[in-house]
Amino acid sequence: MAIFITDECINCGACEPECPNNAIYEGGIEWAIADGTSLTGKYTLEDGTETDANEKHEPISDDFYYIVPDKCTECKGFHEEPQCAAVCPVDCCVPDPEHEETEEVLLARKEKLHL
Repeated sequence: MAIFITDECINCGACEPECPNNAIYEGGIEWAIADGTSLTGKYTLEDGTETDANEKHEPISDDFYYIVPDKCTECKGFHEEPQCAAVCPVDCCVPDPEHEETEEVLLARKEKLHL
């Protein structure tokens, strides 16, 4: 499953540089699949929506850091544990029950994001 940041976030920013997929954004910042990846052209999001890799999307949160589920791999294929959770001083990076995924799905996403 993907990780998400709860509203207990203190906006310290420790998590953002740790993400190997550039899936973490500061509150209020638009995101794109191409950010921090090698993707170009059309990309199909997990909900079936097709987007251009460089298209900017509305922030998931305006108030605190957030993780884009379509980019989160729980650090599978990079690290033994999610790095955002490992560095978070208030333990607000937790598994997202709305995005439960198998290790195979997470590893496949990693491969798609990092051609």
